[in-house]
Amino acid sequence: MSKIKITQVRSAINRTEKQKRTLKALGIRKMNQTVEHEVTPQIEGMVRVVNHLVTVEDA
Repeated sequence: MSKIKITQVRSAINRTEKQKRTLKALGIRKMNQTVEHEVTPQIEGMVRVVNHLVTVEDA
């Protein structure tokens, strides 16, 4: 499977609890942190929820 790199570029302050929990579920704890995940429908859905807070690129 292919992989993607997800980097948080905007703060989670003043965001909904769902968005904060989604970032935590992706493994992102702080600004400019990058995590790598396999591309699955579940990961794609989580990225869609927080797409305004992160950047996504192919690994």
